[in-house]
Amino acid sequence: MKSINERISEIIKARGIKKIEFAKRLKLSQPYVSELCAGKCRPSERTIADICREFHVNEAWLRTGEGEMFASMSREQGIAEFFADLFSDNDSAKIAIVQALARIPESGWDMIKDFALDVAAAVKREEEEPREEEPGD
Repeated sequence: MKSINERISEIIKARGIKKIEFAKRLKLSQPYVSELCAGKCRPSERTIADICREFHVNEAWLRTGEGEMFASMSREQGIAEFFADLFSDNDSAKIAIVQALARIPESGWDMIKDFALDVAAAVKREEEEPREEEPGD
C-alpha cells in the first residue's frame, strides 16, 4: 500500500500542478514539499487538513488510501474552484473567454444552449455512423 507521502505526490500529479504551485497554495516552502514527496518527513495534522481543504481531497484517502482521492463537490463548489484556478493561472486567453461570456445578454444564453445541443447531437451522430474506409486502408 502506498504511503501518505506517495499519495501527496499523486495529488500534485492529478491536479496537474508543479510542486512549487502546491507549496504556494498551502503556504509551505517548496523544499518542504519536495521532502514530503520523497518520504523524508511526514505531514503535520495542519498540513493534512490544508491539503484536504485546498485541493478537495478526501481525508480518509489521504491518510489510509481507502476511498476516492477527491471529495465530491457540489456544482457551485466546482464552479468556484474553476474560477479560483482561472485567476490564479493568469491565463489571458481563458480570462478573455470568461469575460466575453459575462457580457452575453440574458437573451443570448438560450442561443448558446441550442448551439451546444446541436454540436453534441452532431458529434453523437458522427460517432454512431459507420465510417467509410478511405482508399489505401
